[in-house]
Amino acid sequence: MHESRSVKVLGLTGSIGMGKSTAARMLKRLRVPVHDSDATVHRLLSRGGGAVQHIEREFPGSVRDGAVDRAALGAIVFRDTTALRRLEAILHPLVQRSQRRFLACCAARRVPVAVLDIPLLYETGAERRVDAVIVVTAPPTIQRARVLARPGMTPEKLAGILSRQMPDREKRRRADFVVASSLGRAHTLRGLRRIVTLARNMPGRHWPPRSFTPLRARPTHARNRPRH
Repeated sequence: MHESRSVKVLGLTGSIGMGKSTAARMLKRLRVPVHDSDATVHRLLSRGGGAVQHIEREFPGSVRDGAVDRAALGAIVFRDTTALRRLEAILHPLVQRSQRRFLACCAARRVPVAVLDIPLLYETGAERRVDAVIVVTAPPTIQRARVLARPGMTPEKLAGILSRQMPDREKRRRADFVVASSLGRAHTLRGLRRIVTLARNMPGRHWPPRSFTPLRARPTHARNRPRH
């Protein structure tokens, strides 16, 4: 492995309503590349997305006008654990492929630290693919208020979502870093900045893998570079 290409990979996670998305935006402000698993899933389910045909075969009637009808699909998998696992078997490999492409680009650009934003990080065993995990947390009362303020959210839906997520206490116990989002944005940003600084000095153990074939970085300023 060439250490110059080593990327320190941080996993970012947190239960619903804990402030993970806000933390991800702050990391981008700190110039840390972030791969958004939720956004990747959204693209996979959209018209022309890589998961549409697979889902149409597995869940007939869940595709409308070339895109997955998320409401129809949700109605199928929300209360059916077996159906949910079938859906995850389609989506998870595609998301991981996107993550690998993202990290390959980071390695090509000599990025020192990159983040994988994964809502179900521990639930899917993704902690084995990162160098350290950041868990974003908040008190249960704040979490509940945040989530129930979302359009279309109900206490029943929240209970169903939480039943599929690892308890916050267990996530915090397993985490390498814990960030409290309830103490103000300035406090959260300071905590994330400290974590990024520490991560720069960590050994990168997971990327690139041994079988990695490096990509060429985009020659943004190639014309001005002297030849050796």
